[in-house]
Amino acid sequence: MSDETLLPLYRAEQVRELDRRTIAGGIAGFALMQRASVAAWQLLRQRWPGVRRLTVLCGAGNNGGDGHVLAALAAAEGLAVQRILLKGIDELAGDARLAADMATAAGVGAEPWRAGMALEGELVVDALLGTGLTGEVRGAFREAIAAINASGRPVYAVDIPSGLHADTGAVLGEAVRATATVTFIGDKLGLHTGAAADHVGEHHFCALGVDAGAEEDLVPAAWRLEEALIRAWLPPRRRTAHKGDCGHVLILGGAPGFGGAALLAAEASARLGAGKVSLATAPEHVTASLVRSPEVMAHGVRGAGDLGELPRQADALVVGPGLGQGSWGQGVLQAALASGRPLVVDADGLNLLAARFSGHTRDDWILTPHPGEAARLLGGTAAEVEADRPAAALALRERFGGVVVLKGAGTLVAGPAGLAVCPFGNPGMASGGMGDALSGMLGALLAQGVPLEAAARLGVLVLVHARAADLAAAKAGERGLLAGDLASYARILVNPTMGGDDAAATR
Repeated sequence: MSDETLLPLYRAEQVRELDRRTIAGGIAGFALMQRASVAAWQLLRQRWPGVRRLTVLCGAGNNGGDGHVLAALAAAEGLAVQRILLKGIDELAGDARLAADMATAAGVGAEPWRAGMALEGELVVDALLGTGLTGEVRGAFREAIAAINASGRPVYAVDIPSGLHADTGAVLGEAVRATATVTFIGDKLGLHTGAAADHVGEHHFCALGVDAGAEEDLVPAAWRLEEALIRAWLPPRRRTAHKGDCGHVLILGGAPGFGGAALLAAEASARLGAGKVSLATAPEHVTASLVRSPEVMAHGVRGAGDLGELPRQADALVVGPGLGQGSWGQGVLQAALASGRPLVVDADGLNLLAARFSGHTRDDWILTPHPGEAARLLGGTAAEVEADRPAAALALRERFGGVVVLKGAGTLVAGPAGLAVCPFGNPGMASGGMGDALSGMLGALLAQGVPLEAAARLGVLVLVHARAADLAAAKAGERGLLAGDLASYARILVNPTMGGDDAAATR
């Protein structure tokens, strides 16, 4: 799969190296700082055209320098600027000192940070801490961040919200909750996953004329998924296509008393275009399946011995939704592992994998853990997973093979081509059954012949799964969004019309 349609994301050290190379190529460091500040100022004026009073909080280093230059630009256009210093001007050196002197020369006053001081601006600009932060925020910086968050004002973060880890998206003790963030030179992975969703706000990227892609030795740490992938991997079907051409998915789940999850997965598979969907579930759930989705071929299974040839007749298997961890689930999972078919493993399939099948590795499965399941698979805690989501996703991929989808805010996909992050989704997805719908979608994509990693990126696409949730939330709100709501919207996404009502123009 080509990454040409995806957006590259970098780690902080890679962006600093880009910065060094740009300066070595003939652009002075202070000139680059001015370029960043001008871009930030222009975006500020577009986003908040009526603002007349700014509060700019400046730390040390280049991030603080960006704040000083922005303060000078604002003053030059007649705005009242309150400049608050977390590091005295006499303590600054290099480009940061030049920037501070520039603001002073522009007539911008400066006052040192004091706990409890008033933030006077209509808009607060955060230029406290940059991408070099790795340890917990302490002392005056932590006080200032807390004051920003308590101010009730809109907040504009320069390069990264202070206190957010640029590589992992984790909060380092305390982090600014920005209304909007502008970042420079190379987009940062930590702005797109984990706690970043609560801190970045509107995301804006300015390359400042630096072509990161030209540096072939700086391989992106991850790629941001884009909706264009849907068109790339789901071309129009032939007019003569029949159900046998469109793949057969078998959903294995729904132990006695746990039927709903498997039904959701089966319906999602059907809506994502699988030609045939079979469901192997406890016998008491068959009637409910026939009532809900008569298109799904439901088979009552008292145990793994009743499966017969069902697993080998399918093109892809989904195992886990409602599976349970008892003897029924254990036997069904063992049969799935022995089938020789590509697998999607979710929910209790993952819990059983961690507890009883931990030595298994495969190249032909997609594992879809949430942070708790990921922790059990890795033998750690959910907090450890969330502290460094990219590292956890890559560790799971290293240990188990195949492709790993680490769910959560900024879902990550780790596969042979590296790490990808999904920028879509919303808090309405915090309800039961969402993961079951995703696993069914992934199974349908695999059955239709989409390669393993592409299927994971697409389904998680979440392009399909998360974008479907966004469409459903836009229609009727986030609260009360149910997993069953996604299937019809996902169907729209995988069938983008290109010519009005012309059926031949659909996918």
